[in-house]
Amino acid sequence: MLIALPKETAAGEQRTALIPDTVKKLVRMGADIQVEAGAGIGAGFSDAEYQTAGATIVSDKAALLGAADLVLRVRKPELADIDLLKSGSVHVSFLDPFNEHGLIDALKEKNISAISMEMIPRSTRSQKMDALSSQANLAGYVMVMQAANYLPSILPMMMTPAGTLKPAKVFVIGAGVAGLQAIATAKRLGAQVTAFDTRSEVAEQVQSVGAKFLAIDLGETGSTKDGYAKELTPEQLQIQRDAQKEVIAASDVVITTAQVFGRKPPVIVPKEFVEGMRAGSVVIDMAAETGGNVEGSSPGEVVELNGVKIVGTGNWPNSVPRDASQMYSSNLLSLIDEFWNEEAKAMVLDFENDLIPCVITHDNKIVNETIANIRSGGN
Repeated sequence: MLIALPKETAAGEQRTALIPDTVKKLVRMGADIQVEAGAGIGAGFSDAEYQTAGATIVSDKAALLGAADLVLRVRKPELADIDLLKSGSVHVSFLDPFNEHGLIDALKEKNISAISMEMIPRSTRSQKMDALSSQANLAGYVMVMQAANYLPSILPMMMTPAGTLKPAKVFVIGAGVAGLQAIATAKRLGAQVTAFDTRSEVAEQVQSVGAKFLAIDLGETGSTKDGYAKELTPEQLQIQRDAQKEVIAASDVVITTAQVFGRKPPVIVPKEFVEGMRAGSVVIDMAAETGGNVEGSSPGEVVELNGVKIVGTGNWPNSVPRDASQMYSSNLLSLIDEFWNEEAKAMVLDFENDLIPCVITHDNKIVNETIANIRSGGN
């Protein structure tokens, strides 16, 4: 099987889907690897390192994609790249299949078996392939570091002959993978941390990393079968906002991580709450790229409102591309190994495997039932 690693084309993207160590393991499994020249430079991996690991460096992108049996990427492909793919090949990347209808149609028409890394089932067995979680872990860390960078004060308490500096107050909304990492990172840096999540069952996890859990009675909430927080009703959102207003006003840093998979995220920090914060405070909106949790945030930008910086730069793992690439590459290796046929020395999709919902298109059809149902107008 010929596996291709093209260079990422999204503006500013520094991550890469395979690192040299993973290439070495795939070569030992019997795969042939071709890498587009410069594919790993942004993450700190030279072409020479890939060659030493057993890959061939290719400068002709069209030839690379046209010959590949399996193409591995971080971000979704451009439509022009889909035209270059070999019919019947497998393409693996983040795809945003709920929203990228034209992209999914193009993959279907080209007869590509497209695997969406967002759609890896959230189960104990698939944790090692769960790229959403691996990247969210890093996002949680990066968001705290971004906040520290923009804050005009330090995070920890500091006692000096010149006086005592109080610890910064950090409020994290959402205690999923990214939220918990943000909580733990802020706590390690010495901040005073409070957190909230609609799922009361995560209170113990929040407290285990040394933070205070803000209890708000929202009535029935809980998690979906995939482990995500259930979407709140408008009434529940209002109760949440009212209870958080005072905490937000007293915070130096607010980090929001509330996302609803496949849909626009809820606005949980209205403009008036931001206006109630002290000048110099920082708000980090993890969901800015998909609609935003914070009223007034702008995707890819840092905006200022009454002296409060609202950070919506997005693509947080891209700030630590070497580690992000290592984790994503490991996720891909586990996925390939799951479907690897030792006799054929190839990745062979088994549609009886319980991980198969990650396959969106195959054999000129949309085979993921959820995506197919949405496209047909079903519920």
